[in-house]
Amino acid sequence: MADPATEAFLAHRNLLFTVAYQLLGSAADAEDVLQETWLRWVGVDLAAVRDRRAYLVRITTRQALMRLRALGRRKESYVGPWLPEPLLTTPDVAEDVELADSVSMAMLLVLETLGPAERAVFVLREVFDLGYDEIAEAVGKNPAAVRQIAHRARSHVAARRPRGAVSPAATRDALEAFRRAAETGDLRELLDVLAPDVVFLGDGGGVVQAVLSPVSGAEDVARLLAAGLGNLAAGTLEAAQVNGFPALILRRGGEVDTVVAVRVDDGLVTGLYAVRNPEKLSRLDEATALCR
Repeated sequence: MADPATEAFLAHRNLLFTVAYQLLGSAADAEDVLQETWLRWVGVDLAAVRDRRAYLVRITTRQALMRLRALGRRKESYVGPWLPEPLLTTPDVAEDVELADSVSMAMLLVLETLGPAERAVFVLREVFDLGYDEIAEAVGKNPAAVRQIAHRARSHVAARRPRGAVSPAATRDALEAFRRAAETGDLRELLDVLAPDVVFLGDGGGVVQAVLSPVSGAEDVARLLAAGLGNLAAGTLEAAQVNGFPALILRRGGEVDTVVAVRVDDGLVTGLYAVRNPEKLSRLDEATALCR
């Protein structure tokens, strides 16, 4: 039988992973944070811990904030657009529309525009509904300051977030139409499923070929896709659940080549996020549960 420290950690592990992932946008870094959380947790006197869940969230948040600041310095020299590490998710995540939207590529990119403290406060308050006192302990600030940070972060996110929560079912229908058009490389069919203001982002990390700046507008994005995905003789496009929503995985020679996550609004594709950086694709065959 597991000891109390292990039982408590395992009981909240999925929650801790989700907190770390939403702060960092990287499953690999989130797992490292969980390792660091565990090492600190086993040294804690459990008799002095009033709320084990809150204590574990506090450790995880502090470790994630330290890593987030270090990652921020690394991203300054990143080649091309930076996208979050795509994460295979289970169907129950998609059923929780609010949670699915909070871990979507589009939302994680909005969170990237926040400072570390703002991002932590926003995630803990708006996604996990923690109290201001709990958040204050997690981020090392007083409750009054946390309230102010939360207000600023909400306003910042509201001005930049996607137009609204989109159901996975609506995304799935649009994605299937996009998939058919992409497989044929038919420019007209692609234009039929792309919103006029669609934006395409590619992340190759300077390791593999990818567009080095965002591509905007239906015609330019359609031409890019027709050239890049029109010839799939050496590869296959398969549907998957990525970051809470339907997405496409391009495999070549059996290996994951590209993950294309989409944002759909009003039945049209408004955002395409193509991750090609091999470091961000190595975990894709390991589905990871996300939960509150």
